[in-house]
Amino acid sequence: MDYEEAGVNIAEGYRAVEKYRDIAAGTLSPSGLGSSVLNSIGSFAGLFSLKEPAGNMEDPVLVSGTDGVGTKLEIAFRLKKYDTVGIDCTAMCINDILCHGARPLFFLDYIACGKLDASVAAELVKGIAYGCKEAGCVLLGGETAEMPGFYEEGKYDIAGFAAGIVDRKNIIDGNAIREGDILIGITSSGPHSSGFSLIRKVLPDLTEEFCGMSLGQTLLEPTRIYVKPVLGLLEKVPLHGMAHITGGGFYENIPRMFKAPEKNLDAIITNNSWPIPAIFNRITAGVAELSETGTEAVKAGTELLNTNNALCRMMFNTFNMGIGFVIALDKEDVQRTKEYLDNCGFPSWEIGRIASRNGGYGKPGLYFE
Repeated sequence: MDYEEAGVNIAEGYRAVEKYRDIAAGTLSPSGLGSSVLNSIGSFAGLFSLKEPAGNMEDPVLVSGTDGVGTKLEIAFRLKKYDTVGIDCTAMCINDILCHGARPLFFLDYIACGKLDASVAAELVKGIAYGCKEAGCVLLGGETAEMPGFYEEGKYDIAGFAAGIVDRKNIIDGNAIREGDILIGITSSGPHSSGFSLIRKVLPDLTEEFCGMSLGQTLLEPTRIYVKPVLGLLEKVPLHGMAHITGGGFYENIPRMFKAPEKNLDAIITNNSWPIPAIFNRITAGVAELSETGTEAVKAGTELLNTNNALCRMMFNTFNMGIGFVIALDKEDVQRTKEYLDNCGFPSWEIGRIASRNGGYGKPGLYFE
């Protein structure tokens, strides 16, 4: 018995790497970081010079993050659509490091499968490369692992790692957040890449018609990448804190922007201060195990969010509910911030404020009013 008879096709792996090399090369010019990349896909490691991106920084700091796509991949497998989940992988990592004011530099991916199909793997990497271009970073390298008998044939897993850079004096760590700051929420494109273990249970019929397309197509809408508008905003407005709304929704992620809990500050979210996208109302109806579908389900889900406090809290503790990124800033900067983000194609809303815990809101965290 040889390696191929054991289930690992080395030749298909070589074919995949050749496809990756061309795809990764396409991220060099748009990023403006091509001169920092010192080798190409296929080496044992990716080489990246910090001299150019560090520029005139007094004390450059590397900022890193890692994440995966999660069970949203199952939707892609069922629809046999593989070109968007790579964007999710890139976004989940890069939006995280953006929260500290870092400019993304490079991205590394990890793809695992039971039986490698170079064409499918290339579609996954195309999505990753697209995300890198959108974020202005380079796809520096990665790993593809074929593990027969461990992963089911036809199934893939994707994870990634991102690195960025920021001058130490410009790190955003939440220390500047103070009472009276305003919270601005920036629109999401849907559930992004969180909560899909629940979604798959409560919305099993991906062929259901929803807003002019199938429910499956709606759920595959990739995670928005906030790098360009937020880095541009940082050049115009001092931001005190930032949060990427991922797994754990509002309740887990917004309090993460506070550096110093001893400041006794809470995030207070204003009810009904932004339009909740219909997909979350549809998910709510599914969670409640209602029989309605389509428009009727959306109506029923809307009613539940307005009347069932426990269900509403669960939804906001699981999903982004239409807000993918939150920033804290001085109230005097709200109007120009909203105008700038709207002009960038990232609609935003004033969704809340920072209040003193001494005001009677109880334990540290996040509250709605």
